[in-house]
Amino acid sequence: MSSAASTIFALATAPGRAGVAIIRVSGPEAFTVSERLVGSLPRPRTAGLRRVRSLEGEVIDEALVLSFEAGGSFTGEPVVEFHTHGSLAVVDKLLGELASLPGLRPAEAGDFTRRAFENGRLDLVQVEGLAELIEAETEAQLSRAQSVFAGDLSKKFQDLRQSLVEALSLSEAQIDFSDEELPDGLDEAMRAKIEAVEFLVRQLIDGAGAARAVQRGFEVAIVGPPNVGKSTLINAITQRDTALVSDIAGTTRDVIEARVSLGGHLVTFLDTAGLRDTEDTIESAGVGRAYARARAADLRLFLCNPGEQPDDEIRKLGDVVRETKEDLTEAIGAISAKTGAGMPELMAEISDRLKEKANRSGPMASRRQEERLKACQDFLNAALSALAAHAPEEIVAEELRAAVRELDAILGKVDVEEVLGQVFSSFCIGK
Repeated sequence: MSSAASTIFALATAPGRAGVAIIRVSGPEAFTVSERLVGSLPRPRTAGLRRVRSLEGEVIDEALVLSFEAGGSFTGEPVVEFHTHGSLAVVDKLLGELASLPGLRPAEAGDFTRRAFENGRLDLVQVEGLAELIEAETEAQLSRAQSVFAGDLSKKFQDLRQSLVEALSLSEAQIDFSDEELPDGLDEAMRAKIEAVEFLVRQLIDGAGAARAVQRGFEVAIVGPPNVGKSTLINAITQRDTALVSDIAGTTRDVIEARVSLGGHLVTFLDTAGLRDTEDTIESAGVGRAYARARAADLRLFLCNPGEQPDDEIRKLGDVVRETKEDLTEAIGAISAKTGAGMPELMAEISDRLKEKANRSGPMASRRQEERLKACQDFLNAALSALAAHAPEEIVAEELRAAVRELDAILGKVDVEEVLGQVFSSFCIGK
């Protein structure tokens, strides 16, 4: 990333023809260079209609122009936004004019958000929440991302840090004033604070896996013998010909994926190869993949032919079991993807099962945060062990300082340049 002292610009909306395009300019020269294109700018935090001209005076477009003073914008810098018509020619011409002005450079991926972080507008946890918000496809993902971006998760980390600082102060008081008479019970008070923080840290770690499932979406594997109706079912769920349907056993050789929104969650249904013994090398590989994907999925739906039940080994994989071909047998509890019989009840059960998993999720989904929190937990347990062993107070204090540093790294308060590069590189150019 280049220095934030330069002024940057980029298209902030999706590239391509559209009704409106937004071009954002951020940096110390944002107002000066923008005035060369539109004349006077509207007052900060207000919008005004302006004619945008090239440096030679040629009219490029009539645009809605907004300005934000330093400290009042997303990046924390002076910002000007040009809301132009979404013509490819207009956008290219305006970007070209900005590129020709001295002191400006095109923004790199995540550049605007990087500046918001560096200027204290966002911490690193909120930055990751913004990335989730941009990628959100379902109501559940949106709700989670908005909470993180708003700072709810950051506050949890900050509260944990404050509690550890208080525990550390008790430890350091015993070091600094070891020659003086101190109140009784300092170790007990310190231990109570550390144990309380460790409990909350453990809760965050325990809920991280389920939170990532909400973030990325759930996987439901449809498994069963050949010709039981797996492909027909996935076509009925997606309302399109996602999978090839055939009376020939072994048609599905690989795992076919189809994504839908179910109960506010993103769900990927997996149509797997029919489970059976076969001498066909390719089909056998497909069966192996079916078992592997079924085991790794968040939920499994086992389909069986009328009057049959899966054996005990297969049933271990099947969280939900249904007989198929109700239209032929009219069996109670069976489903028919052709007529729709039993389908609402099946989808409701799958939705309820996934909601139960989502309800067990915590607010933290980032693997980076989880790894740092696990390191913090290790230092906390080391501090508790040192206390229990009546180790020198300096050892306890050092373990607590290390735990605080892990929380600082989560929030981005320490020099973690390599981590920052990875986080911001996931953003698009206009963000």
